[in-house]
Amino acid sequence: MSKIKDFIKKSRIKSPWIMHFDCGSCNGCDIEVLACLTPLYDVERFGIVNVGNPKHADALLVTGTVNPRNKHVLKKLYDQMPEPKLVIAIGACGLSGGIFREAYNVIGGVDKVIPVDVYVPGCPAKPEAIIDGVVEGLGKLAKLQESM
Repeated sequence: MSKIKDFIKKSRIKSPWIMHFDCGSCNGCDIEVLACLTPLYDVERFGIVNVGNPKHADALLVTGTVNPRNKHVLKKLYDQMPEPKLVIAIGACGLSGGIFREAYNVIGGVDKVIPVDVYVPGCPAKPEAIIDGVVEGLGKLAKLQESM
């Protein structure tokens, strides 16, 4: 049984499944996240797979500002992910609320609702920075798995 668990741990690091959630933004960062899947960057060649179900995801990529209406959805998505899990906040809006931070309906960045492991700055964040953030997060995920 331990061999199977070791195999699964290695597989999660070598081929992470990522879920992308947009809290509400201008969609600049969302376009850049999707650009990572295009042939130019082709993150799938590294084993990274974009999934639509949080129960299958190892990492959650979050873009946009958090507001009172979407904070509950974000929290539910996070709670549905299996342990160990990784959260990557992308773009100025995901980090702090960005240009919308003074708006009446903006709570702030992603870390106001769920714990964030990696911050990827930019407005919008470049695909190279997003990929670097995912790689940095995978290092943290590997450390989390070792401690379990």
